Amino acid sequence: MISVLIVDDQPLQRLGFRMLLESNPDTEVAGEARNGSDAVRQTADLRPDVVLMDVRMPGMDGIEATRQIVAGGGRSRILMLTTFDLDEYVHAALRAGASGFLLKDAYPEELLAGIRAVAVGDAVIAPALTRRLLDAFAQHLGDTLPDGERAADPRLDTLTEREREILVAIGHGWTNGEIAERLVLSESTVKTHVGRVLAKIGARDRVQAVICAYDLGLTRPQARAETARDGRADNRQ
Repeated sequence: MISVLIVDDQPLQRLGFRMLLESNPDTEVAGEARNGSDAVRQTADLRPDVVLMDVRMPGMDGIEATRQIVAGGGRSRILMLTTFDLDEYVHAALRAGASGFLLKDAYPEELLAGIRAVAVGDAVIAPALTRRLLDAFAQHLGDTLPDGERAADPRLDTLTEREREILVAIGHGWTNGEIAERLVLSESTVKTHVGRVLAKIGARDRVQAVICAYDLGLTRPQARAETARDGRADNRQ
């Protein structure tokens, strides 16, 4: 059973989420919060598996609430809900520690699948959508530091050459299957490498690893665009 804390300032929205979660056999509602401050308090008290977090709320918004919940070091993971897939707050919320995003008009089965994915430690955002979101906000990702300073990040020193290759591949938004094919590895080996990379760089999931790859200067929008063109060319062949 996956426990979920619903966070939204709209009573009808909370009711809709509650009805969906209570009608599903593997989810239960741990509680409801009307704003970010209430969400932080209830997460500490109830320790839900997943916090279904609205972005825009009066007082403390979902981004600051996410930052405080993640900083608390608990096991609860954050699934953000937003009105637009390129919402101006997406980048900030991912940096704050959210494990993924869904639109508020997502189908019920998509929301439930997202909750299940986040509960077991996966990221909800699909690779293609990850590319869209991060490319749109790439100008905010550490551009104020010269490349040399980013390259000196101590997190890189902990990675082997192969693990650095894996992090670059994750930064491109590749799936485990795509990484395995391009680096000529088995998917089980790739999965092992991905787990080690996440642990070494302190990333909660693949979304956070993508952000890390940008921050470290390992991935750039141009490189990603070239990769996409190469992929289309490969498909044509």
